[in-house]
Amino acid sequence: MTHTVATIGYEGATIREVVETLQDAKVQLLVDVRAVAMSRRPGFAKTRLSANLAEGGIDYVHLRGLGTPAEGRAEARAGRHEEMRRIFLEHMQGEVAQTDLATLASIVEGGKRVCLLCFEADPLHCHRLLVADALSRVTEIEVTHLRPDTDD
Repeated sequence: MTHTVATIGYEGATIREVVETLQDAKVQLLVDVRAVAMSRRPGFAKTRLSANLAEGGIDYVHLRGLGTPAEGRAEARAGRHEEMRRIFLEHMQGEVAQTDLATLASIVEGGKRVCLLCFEADPLHCHRLLVADALSRVTEIEVTHLRPDTDD
């Protein structure tokens, strides 16, 4: 059975725009794949994000092991996406990342409509695409990339 897994980046979006996009896509569970679930953007730090999602009828889980290590985040901020990719793929071989990947696969196979969240608006420049790719090697998925409707 093929499961649909969505991804979303909140760069440039408000929490309201992200929650509405998730609701429109009928997402049941947002999986936060940031190594550090903090943000300077209002509403996107772990506790507030979880509360905002709950108000919208969406569950939340943080799988820290599927986040990009600090050196990979630094490379991404510098625009060196291939180097970020190399660092992240190496990180994904570790025990913590593999455990969290197995947890994610179990959630997806359980039938919940899941969306992976990170900061980058463009999935091609974000590790969440690599997480989805790794997940596709564990269980059958179809990936869709959501983009919040922003007021910008």
